[in-house]
Amino acid sequence: MGDRVDAAFKTTGSKLLLPVSEFFGFPLDQVNFLACQVFALAAAFWFRLYLGPRHASPLLRHAVAILFGVAFVIFCFGWYSVHIVILVMLSYTVIITSDISNVHRYSLVLSMGYLTVCQISRVFIYNYGILSTDFSGPLMIVTQKITTLAFQLHDGNPHAQRPALVEYLSYNLNFLSVLVGPCSNYQDYVDFIEGRHIHRRLRQQAEGAGNGHLNGSDQRPMTPPSLQGAVCSKLLLCGGCMLFFLTVTRSLPIMHNVDPHFISHAPFLTRLVYAFFSIQAARPKFYFAWTLADAINNAAGYGFKGMDANGKPSWDLICNLNIWGIETATSFKTFIDNWNIQTGVWLKSVCYDRAPHHPMAMTFVLSALWHGVYPGYYFTFITAIPITAAARAVRRCVRHHFLCSRGVKLLYDIMTWAATQLAICYTVMPFLLLAVEPTVVYYRYAAGSAGTWSSAGIYVSCLDLICCSLCLLFLPYGEIFLLLELRVSLTLNQFYV
Repeated sequence: MGDRVDAAFKTTGSKLLLPVSEFFGFPLDQVNFLACQVFALAAAFWFRLYLGPRHASPLLRHAVAILFGVAFVIFCFGWYSVHIVILVMLSYTVIITSDISNVHRYSLVLSMGYLTVCQISRVFIYNYGILSTDFSGPLMIVTQKITTLAFQLHDGNPHAQRPALVEYLSYNLNFLSVLVGPCSNYQDYVDFIEGRHIHRRLRQQAEGAGNGHLNGSDQRPMTPPSLQGAVCSKLLLCGGCMLFFLTVTRSLPIMHNVDPHFISHAPFLTRLVYAFFSIQAARPKFYFAWTLADAINNAAGYGFKGMDANGKPSWDLICNLNIWGIETATSFKTFIDNWNIQTGVWLKSVCYDRAPHHPMAMTFVLSALWHGVYPGYYFTFITAIPITAAARAVRRCVRHHFLCSRGVKLLYDIMTWAATQLAICYTVMPFLLLAVEPTVVYYRYAAGSAGTWSSAGIYVSCLDLICCSLCLLFLPYGEIFLLLELRVSLTLNQFYV
């Protein structure tokens, strides 16, 4: 227990805020992260008001964005931040020297390979099984940006071209997104730096609506539409998420799901209810981080999507989540589509749309590799394959029978929402537990107590059976998903006896 407490305050970055960490009882890596993001928010306002396109050259804006970004990663991760710079420079060499037909392959192999090596090393740097805010996070974001640009170059995107070094460094290391993202389009970012972002988005929206194009040069800087409302609402949401985290999340720790006394004395329904609420309570910390990152970009004047249906400016171009869509999801796919949205866009672009066979399975495997080497990630993403396939099959083959009236449709939505939440409890828990041991304990006691057949066993086994049966009945390659699901189950069952 002492080792775990010590590890909670361990960081490879600056220890300047260690007294703050000890006073409030928060891990130092999280305190450093929060301090940098708060500073980034203030810097973003300054960047827009005093270093905007009308007041500073693009070169100066690029340089300041790089300087702040590098300072943040050094403050948070110390000398381990050199890995981020190394990957960016190696990838730039590949993009500049490789031919267009292979640049995407080389960039993907390089960035994913380097990321995986660093993911393995972090297991030895930090205590195994303890989630930390470490240097692999920015590496994950940089990997997305590197491959996004490389694939756009390969595809012949008219707006994508081999970048200048300063632009490339700014795109990958800018202080707006270096710590937590999100990944954005390279040309959108360059347009933002050069003052064309708002005008181009409005012009694209006008052309898409068939209203011609805006008057004026595409090169001129343009004053952004009002962003105070978007920034304030997102910061207010961040405050609510932080309050929820302090009052609820910390009282519902995920590890309590595998506490020996709890699993041996609590009845199955109590354990299931606790699993549901503890997973629900774990989400606001992600909501907080992604929403704050979005607000930081908006405060700098980046992230304008266009005018919405009511004629009001929308600042959700690089929004990373839809909380309402997550909490009311009636299928596993809907949940995924609204969670970590920009990562979903990246996975679709580099894998799902290009995979010659079984794109869903390959995309989940790539997502697991990108997240890291903890076994819990692989339990989650491999199990998600048949569950997502089953949800698609149900929607395609069953849903239309429930559209005869509003009341029947509401009943269907309630049933599928409940089923989705059960599937999330079953699938996402290993993602939060990380290590093999607690994951096996959770599944073991979700499948019954010490090998006895119980209502819990019926729940898990029926969920397996339903997913596999629906895959076999409705999917052309259902046998593959069946084998994947059975392999996971057999692997777990080896630990039961």
